Amino acid sequence: MPVDSPLVVRHPDFHLTADTPLAWSPRRPEFACAANSVSLLMPHMEPYFVRAVAAAVPHLEGELRDRARAFCGQEAEHHRQHGLFNRLLVARHPRLALVERLAARFYRWLDRRGGLRFNAAFVAASETVAYSAARWAAERHQALFAGADPAVTELFRWHLAEEVEHKAVAYDVFRALRCGWWRHLAAMMLAVVTVLGFVVAGTAILLAGQRRLHLPWAWWRLTAWAVTFAFELIPNLTLSLFPGFHPNQLADPSWYTLWHLEQGEPLGGRAQP
Repeated sequence: MPVDSPLVVRHPDFHLTADTPLAWSPRRPEFACAANSVSLLMPHMEPYFVRAVAAAVPHLEGELRDRARAFCGQEAEHHRQHGLFNRLLVARHPRLALVERLAARFYRWLDRRGGLRFNAAFVAASETVAYSAARWAAERHQALFAGADPAVTELFRWHLAEEVEHKAVAYDVFRALRCGWWRHLAAMMLAVVTVLGFVVAGTAILLAGQRRLHLPWAWWRLTAWAVTFAFELIPNLTLSLFPGFHPNQLADPSWYTLWHLEQGEPLGGRAQP
C-alpha cells in the first residue's frame, strides 16, 4: 500500500473574469454543462465537508490529525475558487440560483441532523465519488478538454488532482471514528442520489439556456458518459464496503503525476501553513 504524502494547501489564481466563457468546451458543450452543475454544489458541499472533518479532529491522533486539517484547507480553497466561478454562472443563468438555494438548504440540514459519525461516513462516500470522477476523467482527458478554455480547464484539473491527493483522508477519519458498515452504506446511497439529482437539475437548466435541451444527441452523450462513469464508480463504492479495503489500494491516474510536475512540485511536498 502506498504511503500517504503530506497534503499541499494551494491558493491558485485562475484569472476568472467576466469574459471567461461559461460554455468553455465548444467541442463537448454537454460536458461543460455537467461540470458546471457540479461546480454549483462546491460552495455548499465543501464547507459541510470541512465542518464534518473539523468536528472529528479532536478524536484523531498523530499524522491523521494533521492530514485532516490539511484536507480542510484544501476543501476550503475548493469552496472559494468554485464560488468565484459560480458567481459568473449564476449571473448569466439566473435560474441556477434555485439549485444553489436547494443545495445550501440540504447541506445545512444534513450538517444539523447527521451527527459526527454519519457526517464522517457521508464525506468518506462523497470522496469516493470524487476520486472516481478523477479516474474517469483521466481516461477521457484529451477528448473532454480539447479546445476548452485554459482557465476553466485548469480550475477543474486542479480540483480533480487534489481529490486524488487527499483520496484517503476522509476514509481514514471515517475508520478512526468506527462509523459502522450500515451507516456507511446509508451515507453512500444518500451521497450518490443527492449529487445525481443536483447535477441533472443544473445540467438541464444550462442546456435550456443554450437551447440544447431538446437535442437528442446532447442527451445521448450525457447518457453515454453517465454509463461509463457508473462502471468506474460502482466498483469503487462496492470495494469501499469491504473489510480491509483502503483507498490507497486503487491506482491513481497517470495525469496526476504529470500535473504535479507541471506545478513544479514533487509528489510528497510539504503542506503549506
